Amino acid sequence: MTERQRLSPGRRILAAAFVLLGIAVAGYLIYRGLSRYRFDEIVKSVRAVPAANLAEAALFTLGSYTCLSGFEWLGIRYTGNRLPYRKVALASFVSLSLAHSIGFSGLSSGAIRYRFYTRWGLSGRDVAKLVLFSGSTVGLGLMVLGGVALLTQSDAISGLVHMGTMPLKIAGGVFLAAAGGYLALAFTIQGKLTIRGWTLEMPPPWIAAAQLVVGTINYLCVAAALHALVQSVSDAGYLQVAAAYVSGNVLTLMIHVPGGLGVIEAATLYLVPSRGNLIGPLLVFRTVYYIVPLMVGLTIFGITEAVFRRKRRATPAA
Repeated sequence: MTERQRLSPGRRILAAAFVLLGIAVAGYLIYRGLSRYRFDEIVKSVRAVPAANLAEAALFTLGSYTCLSGFEWLGIRYTGNRLPYRKVALASFVSLSLAHSIGFSGLSSGAIRYRFYTRWGLSGRDVAKLVLFSGSTVGLGLMVLGGVALLTQSDAISGLVHMGTMPLKIAGGVFLAAAGGYLALAFTIQGKLTIRGWTLEMPPPWIAAAQLVVGTINYLCVAAALHALVQSVSDAGYLQVAAAYVSGNVLTLMIHVPGGLGVIEAATLYLVPSRGNLIGPLLVFRTVYYIVPLMVGLTIFGITEAVFRRKRRATPAA
């Protein structure tokens, strides 16, 4: 994407160092989480996940990626363009299935989106707006579910982040108020909103409302997929598991670990009580939600690149 091309060599080195640091942190967290178990115990715990729980997790994973394509379609409308849903779903799945594992989702998914959408007639500016819109939708969903989790599970989360429950509850209230404030702005301000030199083009009210709903449902689906697998060894309620997932995501955003590698697992191990080994369900969750979509996304990306190149070669020069 054009923003990446403007990065100076120094900033590229710094970004690469930051990624390596994030991977190192993830590796340490994984080591800390797995070092308590023997390899045969891990294999046994993976195999112990019932097929019904696996199918339920796969269904909620499909629901999450459907939501992601849904707010991608909303983003296309926000930019003032029209594309068939099948094209939007293709670009959304490929870009996000790869970005979830690559890390730095804004840049990595933006670069892949750029390749798709500019071929379909969108400008680089429109793609940049789409990336910003998608990021804000993800943020809205995280604020809603995170706000609820902080308000209802503050006692458990306080031990993980070493903070008192009151600041966490206040943060939860702020998250929910911010999500509601965004919706209120969309209903009261038409066009552009400028704050200290920063300009934000507010979406129409119906798009903003849809952002809030679809963004929240996306996180509900991901937490439900994790909960379905954790249920095989834990009696933890849905909100407990959702609080662990949200906490892991917040920490992931802070250190940009690809796919929350190790961070989500560590938060779940800390916050979710179990009657058995949680490592198996967590490894299955990472496989179902991250690795399988990554493999499918890479395959589709390779096929589409080959198709685009063949079409370009077959098109006579003007």
